[in-house]
Amino acid sequence: MEMAHEEIRQAYQMLGQEATAYDGMITCSTFFGRMICKLVWDMNKADNDRYLQLALSGIPEDFAGKLLEVPVGTGVLTMPVYRKLENADVTCLDYSADMMATAQKRAAASSLSHVRFLRGDVGALPFEDERFDTVLSLNGFHAFPDKEAAYRETFRVLKPGGVFCGCFYIRGENRSTDWFIRHFYEPKGFFTPPFETAESLNKRLESLYTSVTLETVKSMACFCCRKRKKENAS
Repeated sequence: MEMAHEEIRQAYQMLGQEATAYDGMITCSTFFGRMICKLVWDMNKADNDRYLQLALSGIPEDFAGKLLEVPVGTGVLTMPVYRKLENADVTCLDYSADMMATAQKRAAASSLSHVRFLRGDVGALPFEDERFDTVLSLNGFHAFPDKEAAYRETFRVLKPGGVFCGCFYIRGENRSTDWFIRHFYEPKGFFTPPFETAESLNKRLESLYTSVTLETVKSMACFCCRKRKKENAS
């Protein structure tokens, strides 16, 4: 069973005084965040909740396997989720030490002893092949400079039959969003082209995975797919 929408919604309301400008934007939970969501992404709070629900739909509420999240960012989206996955073995990786430090503080505040953190590059993951049951990537692929390496590495470390899920920006869904990305987010280095379209992403995922589901919420693509199991040797 996937995580209940109401539980996710309530978890993201627990920002309190730890909320930063980034957290407010990513969760559409502050006045400034709601302004950015509307101006740049043409999203309201319901849209924001919807795409996060879809992005996390591949993680059952009783998940007890090995999960890799890359990038973890500030942990605002997932630390509340991991509180409910007490039997899981969670590894959170990010290239930004500052962002990850905030996530670590959140984990420590909630005594999440089953969650560990590691600084690293998604293009060269420091893990052996087929280690994780689930790989989760929220709002990362549009920022990764070497997307081909990121796709290759996340596939490599996922077990056959494992789930790859998450979300990121795709172009061609909203002209206003595409304009803001091109003129503000790219020049500042927040996002790095080239960007997928819904069609190109679906084609890519279907070439690597099975049971691919892809749904867009404005300019966010939310996906969940499964790595093909190996055929039995004859």
